[in-house]
Amino acid sequence: MASNGKHSTATALAINDLTVAYNGKPALWDVDLEVPEGVLMAVVGPNGAGKSTLIKAALDLIPRATGEVRFYGQPYVKARRWVGYVPQRSSVDWDFPTSVLDVVMMGLYGQLGWFKRPGKNARALAMQALEQVSLADLAHRQISQLSGGQQQRTFLARALVQDAQLYFMDEPFAAVDAVTERAIVGLLHELRARGKTVIVVHHDLQTVPEYFDWVTLLNVERIASGPTELVFTETNLQRTYGGRVSTLAAAPEPLAVAL
Repeated sequence: MASNGKHSTATALAINDLTVAYNGKPALWDVDLEVPEGVLMAVVGPNGAGKSTLIKAALDLIPRATGEVRFYGQPYVKARRWVGYVPQRSSVDWDFPTSVLDVVMMGLYGQLGWFKRPGKNARALAMQALEQVSLADLAHRQISQLSGGQQQRTFLARALVQDAQLYFMDEPFAAVDAVTERAIVGLLHELRARGKTVIVVHHDLQTVPEYFDWVTLLNVERIASGPTELVFTETNLQRTYGGRVSTLAAAPEPLAVAL
């Protein structure tokens, strides 16, 4: 396993010839992607680029027109226990009558089975995950009573308790405060240090070099993918955003930010 930011030679995620279409219009077109084990990777691109679609297609949540996806060499149906998923907060029904603790314990159902009642050990693991995201004191609160940042951290705890090898996180920083963002970044770096692979849909280009060591630039097609210091360049960003970028720093290949 990779650790301490060093990349393994093993492939955590391999996507070949992935195409997804909605109403006859491609949302992703012929995407090939290999993600090594132990990286913290941002998926970056303009609105409508297919970033969330990439995750959902990989997890068999939406149909693929073509393509093959493998997790550590296995299809998702065989690798499900190794994969954690934090969806967009806006896609969750937060009015569903359940507690924070119950939501987190859902991350253990892959190990327990859907019809086995969680025991003391499961509850202890869920509480430990809530402590990691500083929500242990809200364990019995209804999720509808949480702030946006607290809701996001609840789903992070649900992913953490699963103890997956690869995590997908769809816009985990959306509409959260600075304190929550720093907490999430700390968790992401901790996961990477433990040899986990984390793939994050991300919009703030200015923080990409600080937060991530690997990046994939996407605009329906894969533009570039690889170590951040090699891939996250003005040239590649202009190819991704159609030239709608402004320079942040003076350098031979300066970083950029979308307007």
